Amino acid sequence: MPLGTLDRSPPPFFRQGPSALTKLALCSALALVLMVADARFKLMLPARAALALVLHPVQRLLLTPVDAWENAGDYLRGTKRAMAAEDQAKRQLAQQAERLSRAEALQAENDRLRKLLELRPATPVPSISAEVLFEAPDPFSRRVVIDHGATQGVAAGSPVINEAGVLGQVTRVYPLSAEVTLLTDKEAAIPLLNARTQMRNAAAGRADGSGMELRFLAANADVKVGDLMTTSGLDGVYPPGLPVAKVTVVERRGDSSFAQVLLAPIAQPDSARHVLVLLPMDRHLAAKQEAEAAAAAEAASAAESKATARAAKKAEKAEKAAAKAASTASGAKP
Repeated sequence: MPLGTLDRSPPPFFRQGPSALTKLALCSALALVLMVADARFKLMLPARAALALVLHPVQRLLLTPVDAWENAGDYLRGTKRAMAAEDQAKRQLAQQAERLSRAEALQAENDRLRKLLELRPATPVPSISAEVLFEAPDPFSRRVVIDHGATQGVAAGSPVINEAGVLGQVTRVYPLSAEVTLLTDKEAAIPLLNARTQMRNAAAGRADGSGMELRFLAANADVKVGDLMTTSGLDGVYPPGLPVAKVTVVERRGDSSFAQVLLAPIAQPDSARHVLVLLPMDRHLAAKQEAEAAAAAEAASAAESKATARAAKKAEKAEKAAAKAASTASGAKP
């Protein structure tokens, strides 16, 4: 069919009524009237309220994914902030715990040092303060190493004590350190005095290093659990009266003439850190005697010097008197 013969006129439906421009003008005028009426008389308020009520569920339904997304974001951000706050709180708690432990350690060390300072004037011999560095790496002996040696005046055989009592004795001396054999060593021995009965005996370290024992003590000896053992001072090394150990076990057997007496050292070597190294009593007495002899010699020398000065003054006065007498006699002779 040729294109020129096609009917290009609109259908009858679209040809009915006013034109499109008239419709646009009419709708615009109606919209303007409705806006003015709504602004002046609130005519559309009930319709708007009804429409909002009808559309409210639809709005809430459409906002559900947005709210869920925002809530999820808030939850994740809150969780992250909570985890960060928890980590910070844990770090602060760890720091505070570390400070508290350091404070407690410093307080304990301060208490030990105060006790050592109070003990120093009470000891009758000169002492040197030292610090325990480490335990000697020998599984068959009980020894510790201190940070003072021959350079600081530490000598072999010097007793070592802390604020509780006797720890041991210096056995090896190096220029800047020294080894201390503890009382619980199997080769250590110390003369003791029972503070209750004044009975003297000797104690030695047990073979397993767990404590001390009194050897060759008669089965009928007066010794009880809880008796305090102190140094007797008879060996010329330890000053008398220092606390050493307490009796923990007394076992008397019928088939033996000796009693088994176990002791527990009062000064615990595992917790000792600050110690005092004492000058041995024999050396202290020898040094004291030398000092007294030197002081006596100095006093004698001073007395002799004073006597010589007095004799010289007397001789000078006598010479002056003789010269004066001779001068007087020569003047009276003519």
